Amino acid sequence: PVRRPAPAVILLHMLTRNRGDWNAFATRLAAAGIGAVAIDLRGHGSSSGTPDGVTGTAEDLSRSVRDVAAAREFLRSRPDLFTDRVGIAGASVGANLAVLAAQNDQTIRSLVLLSPGLEYRGLRTEQPLVKYGPRPALLVASQEDPYALRSARRLAASGSGTRELRVVFEECHGTVMLERDRGLIEALVDWFRRTLVS
Repeated sequence: PVRRPAPAVILLHMLTRNRGDWNAFATRLAAAGIGAVAIDLRGHGSSSGTPDGVTGTAEDLSRSVRDVAAAREFLRSRPDLFTDRVGIAGASVGANLAVLAAQNDQTIRSLVLLSPGLEYRGLRTEQPLVKYGPRPALLVASQEDPYALRSARRLAASGSGTRELRVVFEECHGTVMLERDRGLIEALVDWFRRTLVS
């Protein structure tokens, strides 16, 4: 059960996956007193939109930022949640969407970016993360995922705020890291506890 009122986290999955990838993490967030809403991006899981995540254009995918905004509005409608203590965790293209959604929304106080890219499907992150400003961001990538690790290192060095980098030593990408690195879920819960609850 979540304490009332509680901070909350929006969870964004990878391409060709769905919101179920976040179930174990969402359960741990709730146990820590942090609410969570995981959404299916357009054309994924039970989402009724398009594209299918594989054949869609970059423009189609960029429209998913609207889905994140809709999740944010849903959280604002909940009296049991703080409206100004919201974080976003995203994996792979979901990480890029997280940065794009947070850059202009000052109520997004914290980011977790799993396997972010400097650019996935036309969604660029470097300037939006600079625009995100001094708010904290935790970037996580596998040492066996060269593009995501290179991107995470570069993004961790950008901007004016707290940027932390965590390297996973298993070969994995995005939310798969939650299954392979035994301590990662607790580290992410602790991150949101420090940046949203404290």
